[in-house]
Amino acid sequence: MGSTQTPEKIWLAEGAQKRASVQTMFSQIAPSYDRVNGLVSLFSHRRWRAAAARALRLKPGDRALDACCGTGDFLLPLRLAVTESGRVVGFDFCAPMLDRAVTKPRHGASLALADACAIPFRSSTFDSVSVGWGIRNVPDVDLAHREAFRVLRPGGRFVSVDMARAKFGPVRWISDQVFNRLVPLIGGLFGNRQAYTYLPESTARFMTREELTQSMRSAGFIDVTTRDFMFGNICMHLGRKPE
Repeated sequence: MGSTQTPEKIWLAEGAQKRASVQTMFSQIAPSYDRVNGLVSLFSHRRWRAAAARALRLKPGDRALDACCGTGDFLLPLRLAVTESGRVVGFDFCAPMLDRAVTKPRHGASLALADACAIPFRSSTFDSVSVGWGIRNVPDVDLAHREAFRVLRPGGRFVSVDMARAKFGPVRWISDQVFNRLVPLIGGLFGNRQAYTYLPESTARFMTREELTQSMRSAGFIDVTTRDFMFGNICMHLGRKPE
């Protein structure tokens, strides 16, 4: 299959090819990413991020790491949780997305160009690791989970929020029909229909809740739980590193 891949079908790419293709795609859509993200999520993604940040149980003075931070919408709720006495770090492998994150006020985060499969920080450094709509895009989910586990201190928490498929059959069917048509249409309005076809296509091929849960457990996380949003079209995975 690898020899027949095309840029228009990056949802079929794997490994290094996926890393390069996804990086190029996000570089192209960075200028419109925030606007399209708001429309696709019905302007609810910040509420879901806030819920995820609360689930991390951060305290003033804690150290929070946001992986695959994109344009930085997870950074402010993390900053509010750790307060000015804490530290917030965000990283992404796409420089144009980080350029957008830099312009957003108040999060006071340090930003770095880095890969979730090779996090450039020492082991047991952070009290939390978060990732919003990013784990689906990495070339090796198991490795990304192991890296998140590694940089967490004992007792630290990891949270991931991403697309999912609704559990209830009729809702899943309706969601698939709307999602597969609406998202590329919205992307087309902003000049990149092909890139936004990636979202529904990659979601359809993404790991199930149960598979993601098992990947986290295999990385070492305990107390792994899930919480659905938007009728099950969004799912939050939460886990903890043992003391």
